Amino acid sequence: MPAAANSRLYRFGVYEADLRSGELRKNGAKVRLQEQPFQVLAVLLERPGEVVTREELRQRLWPADTFVDFDHSLNTAVNKLRDALGDSAANPRFIETLSKRGYRFVAPVQAAPAQ
Repeated sequence: MPAAANSRLYRFGVYEADLRSGELRKNGAKVRLQEQPFQVLAVLLERPGEVVTREELRQRLWPADTFVDFDHSLNTAVNKLRDALGDSAANPRFIETLSKRGYRFVAPVQAAPAQ
């Protein structure tokens, strides 16, 4: 089932992400995840199976007037997200890295319409 553009609730594997509340749950139990890793997840869930470029993530997560070491910050956010999901770059179940390009959410995603 393709993700709906107006969805705010996404299910994948044993996980459920509520974009409205900013919560990630595994089998109903809340998973601790900081804001930036959750924002990366939200962008990927909105476009499952599609390549989301590093530049698109930079624009969504960091305003134009923000000065950060973007590459380090994004890599850290993705690594924290993978840790929360029990995923790995070497053998991805959820987040595939496309070297120097971006990331793709590779697991099947079910989107529930916004209420």
